[in-house]
Amino acid sequence: MALSKLQRRARIKRRIRKIVSGTAAKPRLSVYRSNKEIYAQLVDDVNGVTLASVSSRDIKASTKAEASAVVGKTIAEKATKAGVETVAFDRNGYLYHGRVKVLADAAREAGLKF
Repeated sequence: MALSKLQRRARIKRRIRKIVSGTAAKPRLSVYRSNKEIYAQLVDDVNGVTLASVSSRDIKASTKAEASAVVGKTIAEKATKAGVETVAFDRNGYLYHGRVKVLADAAREAGLKF
């Protein structure tokens, strides 16, 4: 039997998280995408602490892609304020396409390295 969409994403997420881990010097940039919103957070997995987080719930944008770009730019600005230059990108089981890619590109343009 074929996997459902949620089972497929959970399997991919487990496979990614075996490899991607965040530290205080190089936190994990975790992305969560719902049908309406997109969320990004910087996570230090060693200490179990979220360093910064941004969501598109507070952002007024005409399209979801524009909101994703603003979230990417904002998380990069918060990261530089926290003294973080490089991050480990965690796409959380989502395809690197569409809003996830827009967020990553905006974060890179704003100065994050990954």
